[in-house]
Amino acid sequence: MPFSPSNRQQHIMIILFWGNKKMITTLFLFSLFLHSTLAQIAAIPQNPVIPHNHHPAVPLNTGIPQKPVTSQKPAIPHQHKAANLVKKWSTLSGNEPVVVARGGFSGLYPEGTPDAISSSKDISIFFCNLQLTKDGGAFCVTGDNLDNATTVALFDPKQKTYNVNGKNVKGHFAIDYESAQIDLNVSMIQSIFSRPSYYDGLDSVLNVDILFNEAKPPVFWLNVQNAGFYAEYGLNAVENVLDILAACPIAFVSSSDIGFLKSIAGKTPKMTKVIFQLLNAIDDEPSTQRPYGAIVKDLLTIKSFASGIIVPKDFIWPVKPDKYLGLPTTLVADAHKLGLEVYASGFANDVFSSYSYNYDPTAEYLQFLDSKDCVDGVVTDFPATATNAIRCFAHNNTAQKKGQTLIISNNGACGMYPGGTDLAYQQAITDGTDIIDCSVQMTKDGIAFCAYSADLTLQSTAITKFAGRSSVVPEIQPKSGIFTFDLTWAELQTVKPQTINFQGNDFQRNPANKNSGKFVTLPEFLELAKTKAVVGILIHIQNAAYLASKKGLDIVGAVTTALNNATFDKQTTQQVFIESDDTSVLSKFKDIPSYKKVLFIQDKIDDIPVQTAEEIKKYADGVNLPKTSIIKTSESLLIGLTNAVKSLKDLNLTVFVHSFNNEYLSLAFDYWSDPNLEVSIFVKAAKVDGIVTDFPATAYRYMRSPCSDLQTRIPIEPKIGDLVNTVPEDLKPVAEPPAPLQVANVVDPPLPEVVNLTKPEPAAATPPPASGASTFVVNSGSTLVAVLVVAMLYAGY
Repeated sequence: MPFSPSNRQQHIMIILFWGNKKMITTLFLFSLFLHSTLAQIAAIPQNPVIPHNHHPAVPLNTGIPQKPVTSQKPAIPHQHKAANLVKKWSTLSGNEPVVVARGGFSGLYPEGTPDAISSSKDISIFFCNLQLTKDGGAFCVTGDNLDNATTVALFDPKQKTYNVNGKNVKGHFAIDYESAQIDLNVSMIQSIFSRPSYYDGLDSVLNVDILFNEAKPPVFWLNVQNAGFYAEYGLNAVENVLDILAACPIAFVSSSDIGFLKSIAGKTPKMTKVIFQLLNAIDDEPSTQRPYGAIVKDLLTIKSFASGIIVPKDFIWPVKPDKYLGLPTTLVADAHKLGLEVYASGFANDVFSSYSYNYDPTAEYLQFLDSKDCVDGVVTDFPATATNAIRCFAHNNTAQKKGQTLIISNNGACGMYPGGTDLAYQQAITDGTDIIDCSVQMTKDGIAFCAYSADLTLQSTAITKFAGRSSVVPEIQPKSGIFTFDLTWAELQTVKPQTINFQGNDFQRNPANKNSGKFVTLPEFLELAKTKAVVGILIHIQNAAYLASKKGLDIVGAVTTALNNATFDKQTTQQVFIESDDTSVLSKFKDIPSYKKVLFIQDKIDDIPVQTAEEIKKYADGVNLPKTSIIKTSESLLIGLTNAVKSLKDLNLTVFVHSFNNEYLSLAFDYWSDPNLEVSIFVKAAKVDGIVTDFPATAYRYMRSPCSDLQTRIPIEPKIGDLVNTVPEDLKPVAEPPAPLQVANVVDPPLPEVVNLTKPEPAAATPPPASGASTFVVNSGSTLVAVLVVAMLYAGY
């Protein structure tokens, strides 16, 4: 969830107020996962003065003992087989692939900052995109200039335009400044605006020689950007880089410039691997003026000056124009045959890649790792997710589900197909769902079927045929809708179901199938559950009182009859859960002990007093709570566990939690844009009994992994509340007032009798309309137009 404009302004004012005051922040390991849209403006920190005559390749004497440079190859992090000793990787070396972190943990912190480095160096190789100052200072900043990732514009408002590799680029260039000017006056900010900005402006740009003054610098990969550009303006990148290699233990050096790589051939230390970086296929390599897409076809020539290649990930798994994956290339296999390593670049949890991955970053990593031709490494902004993919999820395709936590679908696999359809349920079963669910709705002629809600506006194309049936039903929702109980089943068959994009149309779900499938009746749903022998079913009943008293529809009776006809009331093989937000509905099923009754709570709470829990137990065997009622959040930061789960489990009540999505905007910042981590936290820390998810495949893969064992920690995992403790005091969210669940909010009045709408009722006298008043049909015209516009926006028309 993005920050509000007021918070954005507050953050900018705080940063500018700090001015030259450097804030030193000590963070817990991997404590940040933020998604804000704050403006990327930051303060200028105060940094130690670097002597102007200090050569960047020679370590500055800071009093820290210097580690002698040896010819030994630096140790590469996490090359082990702890999870499975017999695991054989299809990398060139046979070892597990390495994780290469661009700028450290740059998906969380500004690249090259101390926190980005310290939180990633034990699990990954630090990848530095090199920029050089006019005096040969070496800094780690991605891009042709300094503008996108630093506060340089605050230091120097003037911009210049240079031709960089045949393109005119405007901005602030490192080549125009002395090393000391950058050190003293320029700070790092997040280069992608949807990422956290709490720590913008707190740390200076990373100077390579400063990094190697640390007692334990990370394993280092130096990527030389724009070597030809520097040579054109009188700066010899070859000499500067060779000086760095001679003074510092560098594991890898790479460049997208063939001329540069040939110039350093035979001059690098034996411990340093030389890698050729290929950019986008249509871009021209500067020294040969040939497109990278053509050069990659001549691997034998590349072998003459490099021991490996870094390629954009679509060189290996192409993405078609419709944003679905195409067929894989043979690049990895071809390179390995020649003895070339292959590193895939461009991985980031919060950057859309392909609909084929369903917004699950782990699914994307496994596409490159779980194959007969595994890449030798991945270059990523989120090294924790890549590490977990390697150590927890790779090579576990045939593993069995572990643990007792139930995977419950949300109207089927509604992240892949329209909810409540035959295809959504079939996909949910294929994806390992334990409990498939049906949110029961009623048609005008009394047919019970499965759909997300009674309002068809967003979940179908009903607006295109039945706009005139739009109405306002305040008992159900405040906005207008086209309701199922105003259409017959035959009329419903004339509209198509539709996927709901809960995060907006920028996050479409499987658009190729957005109108696929058909709504299923409740008997059809029950037959599917029996045929596929799922663990159980969950029947969600809503709006029972309204349907009975205003529409003459007995939804409880329809559900009871369908279950009886399918003999679910007489069998114990498959578990039946009856769920409702209405205790009077649950009471209707009290005489069938095999049915488990679940109270559905939609509103956010943070406390369930003992008296309330005891009252719930009179009506229900379990409770389905929203995520924020189990782990308290504020402004998308995890605050801590509430007492809800404990209060309910102390009375032996089952606890389910809803609803889990893969899209990173739906996740609290602490989960690092990784839905797998959210599942893990709720299973292990919150200890819920079941999770309701739009994407059962993500939960099922986690539950099959060795890291889902309650006694085993995921290698890299956040802790609840760590993040909020690291946020600067001025930016911490204001504590929200407590919201306990009261007994009065639990118990509902008895259900009304089902009215007989066929019986004529006495006509009520209609008062004459007030002066200037119109009939409802006339007044509802603007409402119908508004509904049509909203529905078309959601449908992508």
